[in-house]
Amino acid sequence: SKFIALQILEKLIQTKWKILDEEPRNGIKNFSLNLIVELASSEESLRQNRVFLSKLNLVLVQILKQDWPQKWPDFIPDIVATSRTNLALCENNMAILKLLSEEVFDFSAEQMTQAKAKALKTQMCGEFSSIYSLCMEILQKAVQPSLILATLETLLRFLSWIPFGFIFEMDLINNLCTRFLQPPITRNVTIKCLTEIGSLECGNEYQEQLVNMFTMAVGGLHEILGDLGNVSEEWDEYDDDQQEFIQNVAIFLTSFLSSHLRLVETSASRASVIQAHQYVLRISQVDERELFKVCLEYWNVLVRGMYEDSRTSSFNAPSGLLNLGSNAGANGASMSADLRRQMYSGILTGVRYVMISRMARPEEVLIVENDEGEIVREFIKETDTITLYKAERECLIYLTHLDPKDMENIMVEKLNRQMDGSEWSWSNLNKLCWAIGSISGSMSEDQERRVLVIIIKDLLSLCELKRGKDNKAVVASNIMYVVGQYPRFLKAHWKFLKTVANKLFEFMHELHEGVRDMACDTFVTIAQKCRRHFIAHQPGEASPFVDEIIANAESITSDLMPQQVNRFCEAVGYLISAQLNTQTQAMLISGLMKPYNDEWNSLVQKVGENINVLEDLNVVKQLGNILRVNVSACGAVGKGFISQVGNIYIDMLGLYKAVSEIISSCVARDGAIATKYANVRAMRTIKKEALRL
Repeated sequence: SKFIALQILEKLIQTKWKILDEEPRNGIKNFSLNLIVELASSEESLRQNRVFLSKLNLVLVQILKQDWPQKWPDFIPDIVATSRTNLALCENNMAILKLLSEEVFDFSAEQMTQAKAKALKTQMCGEFSSIYSLCMEILQKAVQPSLILATLETLLRFLSWIPFGFIFEMDLINNLCTRFLQPPITRNVTIKCLTEIGSLECGNEYQEQLVNMFTMAVGGLHEILGDLGNVSEEWDEYDDDQQEFIQNVAIFLTSFLSSHLRLVETSASRASVIQAHQYVLRISQVDERELFKVCLEYWNVLVRGMYEDSRTSSFNAPSGLLNLGSNAGANGASMSADLRRQMYSGILTGVRYVMISRMARPEEVLIVENDEGEIVREFIKETDTITLYKAERECLIYLTHLDPKDMENIMVEKLNRQMDGSEWSWSNLNKLCWAIGSISGSMSEDQERRVLVIIIKDLLSLCELKRGKDNKAVVASNIMYVVGQYPRFLKAHWKFLKTVANKLFEFMHELHEGVRDMACDTFVTIAQKCRRHFIAHQPGEASPFVDEIIANAESITSDLMPQQVNRFCEAVGYLISAQLNTQTQAMLISGLMKPYNDEWNSLVQKVGENINVLEDLNVVKQLGNILRVNVSACGAVGKGFISQVGNIYIDMLGLYKAVSEIISSCVARDGAIATKYANVRAMRTIKKEALRL
């Protein structure tokens, strides 16, 4: 009942305070104050009534938002004075000040007018010196952990808005780093305070203090954490406070380095900068996705900056050697691109290993039931995993540009560990191959050719080495994926491209359905990227390869499921779209669609002779599949497909009308449940695909 009463009181203050007379307002204010003083008068009472006091404090802050400073000018002096009389009351007063700061500076936009918010902010800043003095007095003299913690949490809320002089010209930073970073009870809130200070936009005036803070913080972290070498193995054994501290350390280091990296590179010790990056690298290895995303964001900032530096220096300097002496710490100039690359070479090698071992899946495929009750694969364009993959791919591309040889060595080494079994697993191989595919185009053509030949040879050997249908299927899928990601290599080597295509056609007969899916998907990828090479008349060939594919299409697709046949026809459609001669293109379309047209004509003729044929579910599904093939091929070919549409257009309209009438009669007879019948769902597929076409 107390909490319900406080909720009603809070609502009254928020909405009806101004219409109350002065006497009841003073009565409510005095009652709230007296009750707070009574409940917070002793340590025991404070602990017992903490939840109730929190709500009561919030009620008091609502009154302050209405009356302070005009009708309650002495509030800040009063709260500072009462804080010096009683430790328990002081702790609660810190909670009130924290709430007031949050309400005025963080949440004011939604709850009060701009003029009112501005007046409160001005008043708070004007009276802050007495609050700051109280906080510093507590931090220097208090020994009670809960009071120190409450004061630090209150300071954390103040740091975003107080004048910079209180932060950088007093002893606050020194106290935080030397006294409160070590004890377990205060380390989490302390590192949050340092993060807030590091994110302030304070110009060039306080650069020296920021560098000192960074140096002291990294030194303090080294005393607590050591080199953090086993954090990834021990993570699950950490308690909640330890895990939170590691997360807060990651946020502090990544946000500070993102904002002030050039400053600490030139003004802080090299050991501190490297140590900070070592911590971020170690934390990146922890199997915790959100934590990894924090680190990944910083790695992208670092490698993008280094890549842009190297581009700028190569444009501006006649020789990289001339840059070696340009690291001028004394005059504040930033470090040269070459020196930065040397300084971070060990760190970046570690980042390459981490990115490969943590690589996300490049596309998400769900197995779902469609409207017609069929089980189909559905590609998802935007998910958290795909966003993560894109960020990792960007990072790996920059890392490859910065040192392609190191990237090559790491990938070959990781692949060798798959071969010797020391790191063999489906997951590890998948991640490695996704990483290999992600850096396509970021090496020179010669190096890319050499690396890709080594990788494909090793993957083929791995396929031979592994026993078991599933193991071979995983390796085969990865070979197809890697090959499909390197169109530049394929375009430059026609015989290899043709061999790859023929190998894909072989995989389309594999008993393992996942391999058939991967073969069809890879064929689509290659067809999109290398289409001109398939329709060109290559040296030593009797005819363009697309002619051969179309001639053998029926045997190639003989073991494929209907959805896989659609993917195959889509891929051939992309090849046909590259043929610019209209007549030749029409002939290719006719060749591809001939078996489907023959089947279509046969089925339509049967329907024309006897409409009851449409009661056969298999006939309806065959007609729907043929329309789907047309839709897939049409989407890939484009406007040239009009010649094929003309072949089936009139029959398609007649079929559309016929199935519409059957569906309507079924629904009229049986009601809404008729839409769930298998034959009705199959007929709706015909209608939907006809409209799509």
